[in-house]
Amino acid sequence: MKLTFYGHACFLVEANGKKLLFDPFITPNELAKHIDINTIECDYIALTHGHEDHVADVVAIAKITNATVICAYEVYEWLSKQGLQNFRPMNIGGKWQSDFGTIKCVVAQHSSSLPDGTYGANPMGFVVNTGDGDYYYSGDTALTMDMQLIPRWAALKFAVLPIGDNFTMGADDAIIAADFIQCNKIIGVHFDTFGYIKIDHVAAQQKFTQHGKELILLNIGDSIEL
Repeated sequence: MKLTFYGHACFLVEANGKKLLFDPFITPNELAKHIDINTIECDYIALTHGHEDHVADVVAIAKITNATVICAYEVYEWLSKQGLQNFRPMNIGGKWQSDFGTIKCVVAQHSSSLPDGTYGANPMGFVVNTGDGDYYYSGDTALTMDMQLIPRWAALKFAVLPIGDNFTMGADDAIIAADFIQCNKIIGVHFDTFGYIKIDHVAAQQKFTQHGKELILLNIGDSIEL
């Protein structure tokens, strides 16, 4: 499996011969100026919620790649009005079997509205099972007891968790989340993009190490084999 980080909470996972892009927010991100969205290849785009810092580039990238967009029903309705046609509308608790494996929508505790202010459905995370391994992307969320359900659905190879605090979990709660989901290899996202969520990288990684876990903080544009 290969993961490429595109900044903020946007990343691409290549597994089972397919490419899944999550929460594309690239062109408005000053830290990701060197990323050209026209060069990104993906078969699917998965959206955790409707906030602009997770959907800003979905229309452009979906039109370039003809990717199928996986999202909540209300987000699907909003995007379909912008000319997109390939969708898998879903909701929390639902699971879909596709050519990349299965994807299950799970609870995330956050808020959600679309860029024009309309209702963006309840936020969610994703548990993805593939022939190359399983992983979990929590989406923007607080620490929740629901995370203890994740090991019932997957033996995680890695998990992607927000660590920027203020709007989501910070490093301390993400460590507890890692315990709940029974996964010690964590890819950190949702940090540094804005002043409110700038973090001390060394301090955060040391906290994880002290608890027997690994926090991986990728540079924007970098990839890692997992």
